[in-house]
Parts: sequence; C-alpha cells; structure tokens
Amino acid sequence: MTQGRLYGMEGLRFTWVMSKIRKTDLLARIAAALERQHPAPPAAPDLSRHDAFVWRRDPAGLEAVARVNRVDISLLRAIDQTRDILLGNTRRFAEGLPANNALLWGARGMGKSSVVKAVHHAVNGDSGGTLKLVEIHREDIDTLPRLMALLKAEPAFRFIVFCDDLSFDGADASYKSLKAALEGGLEGRPDNVLFYATSNRRHLMAREMIENEQSTAINPSEAVQEKVSLSDRFGLWLGFHNCSQDDYLAMIAGYIAHYGLKADDAQWRAEALEWAATRGARSGRVAWQFVQDLAGRLGQRLEC
Repeated sequence: MTQGRLYGMEGLRFTWVMSKIRKTDLLARIAAALERQHPAPPAAPDLSRHDAFVWRRDPAGLEAVARVNRVDISLLRAIDQTRDILLGNTRRFAEGLPANNALLWGARGMGKSSVVKAVHHAVNGDSGGTLKLVEIHREDIDTLPRLMALLKAEPAFRFIVFCDDLSFDGADASYKSLKAALEGGLEGRPDNVLFYATSNRRHLMAREMIENEQSTAINPSEAVQEKVSLSDRFGLWLGFHNCSQDDYLAMIAGYIAHYGLKADDAQWRAEALEWAATRGARSGRVAWQFVQDLAGRLGQRLEC
C-alpha cells in the first residue's frame, strides 16, 4: 500500500470520526434544549409526611406545604354556626361517611378561607393525619379532572381540594370542568375527595355573565339554568356576613388573650373602633390587622 493511499484512508477515517462527534454533540444539544422546555416532573411528595399540598399544573404534580398559614379554630368568632356545620361535614368525610361539597360565600374578610384551614387542622388531628388539604388555584381549575384522577389513586388518604376566591367572568368556560369534576361525568367525584371553595358570589358567576348568556340564547331560561346549576353542585352553601361592633371587638379580645398582649382594655377598644372607621368596615381581617399593629406598637411577638 502506498504512503499516499495510507494518508488518504487516515484522512477519511478522521473525517468520519469528526462527523460522528459533531452528530453526537448536536443530539446532546437537542436533548438539553428539549429538557429545558419540558423538564421531567418533580418527584411525588410523600403524602404521609405532609398535611397540605398545592397543585401545580406545569409540570403537573403536588407540592408539599411545610407550614400552613392558619389560625386556631378557637379564635374564629361570629361564625359559630357555619364553623360547626363545616366541622361536622368534614368529620363525617374523614370517617368515611357521606359528606357534601361546600361553597363558602359572602362578605370579604370574614374568615371563609381561615375556617377551611382551621377545620382541616382540627379534624386531621383526630383522624391520624390521613386527611389532606390540597389547594388548587383559580386559574388552574380547568385541570381539576387531572387532579381528581391523581387523588383517586391514593385510597389510603382522604383529600379536601380547596379553591380560594373562586369565580368566573366573561367568556371563561372553565366552569364546565368544575361541574364535570364535582358530579358530572360517568365516574363522578372520587369517594376520597371533597371540594371546598370560597367566593364573594353565591352563584360564582358575574351578573353580566348570566345576563349576556340569557340575551344571546334561543331559550333564555335554559341559559340561566346552565350558569346557576354550577352552585347546585355544592350540597352546602355557607353564608358569611358583615359582623357587628360587638363581634368585631370580641375577635380582637380573643387574639389579645390568646397571644398574651399587655394592652389597656379601654385604650385598645377605642383604638380598634377608630381603626375600623378608617377602613370603612368591620371584619375578621380588619380585626387581625389591628392586632398586628397593636402587637408591633407594644413590642410583642405574635407567638403562642
């Protein structure tokens, strides 16, 4: 074999090797780009180690909540009847008995979401930690059927799926996913899942949304029934209303006693009334905001 031909073969081999290296590098870069665009789903959390989770739609999965932002159920005032109804419904569900989906509607700041979290904590403590709270955000409600399917596959636990400040506006059609997930499809709601929602609206739909459907429908009454029927999927409608001055002051007194704040009774009451007047409302939220301000001025931490 001549030296020139040998050099030619080595050159071809070198070219082939470099071509293969370039192709391998190109494939690696393509794989890395795809991984960035579509990362692998996070590892499923250990349901037995956590009591509360947040549902994430992309990538789909449950994210554990290390510390739930809640208040003790004993601090919830002026909502005794609704609290007890929800507590009883939740206890029955945790015990494997029939229970209803619940819609908590009404005045802002009156403890709708607080009572859900407090009731879950109280019942979960009595059920051996098998009752889990899963929050789904309003904008992810169209993925509710996927979440329901995931929770159904965990029969050892029972789940309260919770959506705070739920409502629908304009051309939003995701309410149909909610209707189907609650009771609508062939399978219906899984036995180990209950749905709790809070809203300022009793029927979840804006008035103009219902009126628009009514004006454009062939049969207006059927259009209204389609919209209102969403609320019918909730067996419990629990109303929250603005509190009286006495209830407002009782809320604050409960916080002061619970946290051991060293405040003069006559002084804090006068300040609390002025605080509410400047905000034009009395509610549990306003009471808690005043307590935070009071504790800060007293130089005390809000720790039990």
